[in-house]
Amino acid sequence: MFPDAWEFHVAQYVNDGVDWLLVRFAPAFDSISVFISSVLSGIQSSLEMVPWWAYVVAVALGVWLATGKKKSAVILASLTFCIGLFGLWGLALETLSIIITSVLISLLLGIPLGVMTAEFPRGTAFMKPLLDGMQTMPSFVYLIPAMMFFGLGKVPAVFATLIYSMPPVIRLTTLGLRQVPKPAQEAAIAYGATRWQLLKEVRLPLAMPGIMAGINQTTMMALAMVVVCAMIGARGLGQEVLLSINRIDIGRGFESGISIVIMAIVIDRITQGLGKRWEPKKRQ
Repeated sequence: MFPDAWEFHVAQYVNDGVDWLLVRFAPAFDSISVFISSVLSGIQSSLEMVPWWAYVVAVALGVWLATGKKKSAVILASLTFCIGLFGLWGLALETLSIIITSVLISLLLGIPLGVMTAEFPRGTAFMKPLLDGMQTMPSFVYLIPAMMFFGLGKVPAVFATLIYSMPPVIRLTTLGLRQVPKPAQEAAIAYGATRWQLLKEVRLPLAMPGIMAGINQTTMMALAMVVVCAMIGARGLGQEVLLSINRIDIGRGFESGISIVIMAIVIDRITQGLGKRWEPKKRQ
């Protein structure tokens, strides 16, 4: 047994620190909450204005244009139609609005951070352990700061999803930029390209396959937080899963769970297909 006399708890210090942050930066947290809430409400309202059949058609067209496979387009459009048959269409739109908001903010923050890490290698010493911690931390832990600073509801769900899903796009953006062939960069420099022109005209376009892979992984990780975020009042399909667990309703859990899977497959196929379009074509 570990000696009781050697125990040292930091819980009180953490609580005091959180209380100080809430008192000192309450206006900042309120502003962030209002911003996220307004973006979320706007996206959800826009999604609810679109008729259900338009989503089915959009999925079919999106999959077909991204992958070039008509069979996959028909299958995934049919699966999307099944979400409505289960009576979960409204909840699916709520979940989709949270995912879109979280992914958009993740990309707006993550891609520039990835570019900065690639451009300034010294930043890797700071970013690498931070990203390692963000990716290895259990997803449930992210609910703690989200609840402390933003309470319950969709805003803390977006915040928790944002932290959990951002590392892949940062890492893969950095990796994509660092794997840009040296001859292409040297040729651009030889023609007089500045550092900004080199980044904008050469490195970013050639790194797009990696960036698109990061977008895909970020979206998938955001979907993985759907059920976890339902624990803090995010509603949507995740709430249905939790209710089915509490009531031991296997059928209800299957319908809500398979609906999340369908959304994940559709988004994965479309983003993967778009990512492949950026890959350089192999010479015959």
